[in-house]
Amino acid sequence: MSTYQTVVVGTDGSDSSFRAVERAARIAADAGAVLVIASAYQPRSGREVERAQDALGADVAYQVVGSTPAEESVRGAAELARRVGATKVDTVVVAGEPVPALAEVVAERGADLLVIGNRGLNTLAGRILGSVPAEAARKSAVDVLIVHTT
Repeated sequence: MSTYQTVVVGTDGSDSSFRAVERAARIAADAGAVLVIASAYQPRSGREVERAQDALGADVAYQVVGSTPAEESVRGAAELARRVGATKVDTVVVAGEPVPALAEVVAERGADLLVIGNRGLNTLAGRILGSVPAEAARKSAVDVLIVHTT
């Protein structure tokens, strides 16, 4: 069996998702693989940005709208990954829903492993509406590791 060459892990900045990042980083470190940390975000319209600026002020609004929160998430996740031993770490933020965004990153990077946390698998909403981990595992063209994070 060959080792993984490129590992993609999804994060939303939560403590739960950072546990998945830590596991993915250890796998990447052990395999000498590239670790790609990905986060999806929903683009905001000009009107939503203006409302946030009106409510929060222009100097704070950028922190909660658009890609900035996702960029902060992957930056923090990359620091964690390096602390646990990953040496080849890339980050990417992608506009869109989480599952298609992760699939896009997996395809673009030629990844052979996708790592995600299990948050959402056992919630009522997850059972009724579907969850990111379950949908990603169902639709993935590569191996998927669902890390028990909650």
